[in-house]
Amino acid sequence: MKARQCKHNSRNMKRSGDSEGEKRRKRRRLLQELGDQKIPFLGPSDRGFQQLWDSSYFGLVLRKSCSLPAELHSRVQAALLTLRKKGCLLKDLVRVRDRDVFTAVSRALLGEPGHTYRYLDTRLFAIPWHSEDAEVKGQNCCDPDLRDACKALWELNTFLCSDVSQLKEGDQFSQCMKAEGEAKLVEEGETESKHSDDSKNSEGGDSESRQSEEGDTESKHSEEWDIESKHSEEGCSGSKQEAGWETEEGESSQVKPSEGSFAGVSEHSEGKCPGWTTEAFSGTKPEPVGLEAQEKPVAQLKHSLSDYHIQDREEHAGGLGCSQTSPPQVCTGPVKFNVTLLNYMDPAQMSHLKEEPYYGMGKMAVGWHHDENLITHSPVAVYNYSCHDDKGECSEGSSVEKACWRIGLKVAWDIHTPGLMLPLESGDCYYMRDDLNNTHQHCVLAGETARFSSTHRVAECSKGTLTYIQSRCQEALSNLHTDPETGSHSLVTLQPTALQHCEEIHNEVEFEWLRQYWFQGQRYARFCSWWTRPMEQLEKDWKLMETMTMLFLATVEEEGQAEERRREMAETLLSALTDRHQQRQTWRDRCHSSLAQTLPPEEAPVDRPFWGVDDPGMPLPFDLADIISRVESLLWRM
Repeated sequence: MKARQCKHNSRNMKRSGDSEGEKRRKRRRLLQELGDQKIPFLGPSDRGFQQLWDSSYFGLVLRKSCSLPAELHSRVQAALLTLRKKGCLLKDLVRVRDRDVFTAVSRALLGEPGHTYRYLDTRLFAIPWHSEDAEVKGQNCCDPDLRDACKALWELNTFLCSDVSQLKEGDQFSQCMKAEGEAKLVEEGETESKHSDDSKNSEGGDSESRQSEEGDTESKHSEEWDIESKHSEEGCSGSKQEAGWETEEGESSQVKPSEGSFAGVSEHSEGKCPGWTTEAFSGTKPEPVGLEAQEKPVAQLKHSLSDYHIQDREEHAGGLGCSQTSPPQVCTGPVKFNVTLLNYMDPAQMSHLKEEPYYGMGKMAVGWHHDENLITHSPVAVYNYSCHDDKGECSEGSSVEKACWRIGLKVAWDIHTPGLMLPLESGDCYYMRDDLNNTHQHCVLAGETARFSSTHRVAECSKGTLTYIQSRCQEALSNLHTDPETGSHSLVTLQPTALQHCEEIHNEVEFEWLRQYWFQGQRYARFCSWWTRPMEQLEKDWKLMETMTMLFLATVEEEGQAEERRREMAETLLSALTDRHQQRQTWRDRCHSSLAQTLPPEEAPVDRPFWGVDDPGMPLPFDLADIISRVESLLWRM
């Protein structure tokens, strides 16, 4: 039965792969039809910006730095610098299209004790934010400086939870800047036409320069729109070799930097901080962008791409992660962010930053993506901190004006609605509320200074907490009886469904937790020992499950049973072991890949010795390939 089911699943996977390939080809054709045209986008100094925000990006909220407590800024920024100084921010080795790549940003996960966050086949294990005195709770797992830094980020998390929960319908940005920004836009409106002509002349050279820079990566764009939901997390490398998947939206058109564009395109250069002024965005001032201004082919393409948007949103809702619940959890009541993903990036240390290909927004530090594995309709809050160096000198204190960091937003799979570009000053926060993260995508556009971000999330972790996996271990081990006198083991029940359940848990413990931890999670043990003992206990439970597998095998090979029952057990065992064997080989390959070998010893993935056949803790030599061969031979004889 199980062998037949495996073949059936294999055929389904093949059909699914064919479907994905056809979808990619259709997307490519649509985007090739788009050709050289650029999609419009608006910044704060453009006419129609506020109207566009109100109508198409109303889930986005900007809180200016001046509206946050000064003491909170001080503590949070000092904490981020402490984490960087201690070396806690590390690049992740993530899995994309069956290959490993480094993220461009360095990062760490902080959050509720025992929580994890999974993205791109990588599980991050949270350093706990110490909301209470560690000695009182018996968790003196890191040094005082790191504990204080974690507590400061917990204080930021508490502030953001309260602030997001108190927002009223229609709130978009803090009042301390709203009137000032509107006044500047009105005041500068009279000079727009003059700046527009000058900008057009200067932009022509920029366009040619971008065309030259992107010429050798143009073919890579054909891969950019095919991974909308599966590979969505921010921060993957922007090198030329990896440009084809960095942006979450996958299979790109052959979009080239070109002077030809839609009516109403705004060709911006990189913004300058501070302030939303004409000088801050030295680009062409477009006329108001209305639907009637778009060319007819674009409207037709929008309709076609909208079908893919609906389909991909469904895929996104059930995508990768620490949980795949049905139905998905929905965020209700007060906001409670359970993790924050810290990111650090210094553009000066990047050899190549890719141009944003669809709108011409500038250099991207992080490509287009959704934040994945979140509770449905839960908000995301991001704190932005820009500084010149590890001493924490802020960009605002520079005598030379620097290009600031910005975020770009767009409606996913919609080339009709103009994009939105928002500059960020050091200390600014932005929130993505309601379903904005599902229906829209965002990218991060690089400034000229180093930048930290603290991205607070309500992670969907029903299958991603230590409490969860410990309970799963107890489920499996409840089928193992240990004789109190002899210490010998036996299985409580031989029901195939119960045995299958135990083997599924066995695989989950090994590949979703132990392998993930020793691949990268253990890197943080030198900073914080919170996970050390729990993972040691998981190893002990895993070894008992290995014992259960050997007992299962002995039962299958035992003569004198009803043949149909014996066949069903053998097929159940073969299915679990085949999956386990394939996954072990994948993890061995990852641990010994050329990229993994470039890491220093303290950060390198570990292929634990207890996975082999020579571990003295194992009751029997455990050669998985040999066991699979024995079970296959047994089934063949039946």
